[in-house]
Amino acid sequence: MIEISTIGFTKKNAEKFFSLLNDEGVETIIDTRVNNTSQLSGFAKGGDLKFFAKEIAQIDYFHEIDYAPTKELLKKYRSKDISWDEYEVEYLNLLDLRKIKSKVDVQKLHKGCLLCSEHTAEKCHRRLLAEYLQKSSSEKIIITHLK
Repeated sequence: MIEISTIGFTKKNAEKFFSLLNDEGVETIIDTRVNNTSQLSGFAKGGDLKFFAKEIAQIDYFHEIDYAPTKELLKKYRSKDISWDEYEVEYLNLLDLRKIKSKVDVQKLHKGCLLCSEHTAEKCHRRLLAEYLQKSSSEKIIITHLK
């Protein structure tokens, strides 16, 4: 059984964020953002987050750009040029185009946490990615969305 969690850093301070990760027993943060260097990210800015995760919680960190939507796809959704349903289809097609099913060793994702900025997973690509991995794996994958 593989346990994967997801988290968004928005509306969380560092104490809440790292407490959620520790309580879940997360061993690796997998950053799924297309842009992990934005000043708006605060403590979750790529290089800083890697440092904080290791120093505060002994959690590894890596940025997996292949899990991120394209900037163009995000722009179309945010500007309301496409609906959430259309975004979902385009993002899942992108994962197929990138051959994520064949590239990912889900065993290595055990106790990993998919990170993005959205506060909740409902309308976030991290949920879509977790479910995509769950459906495409022969392993049983349990998903927990940290709030």
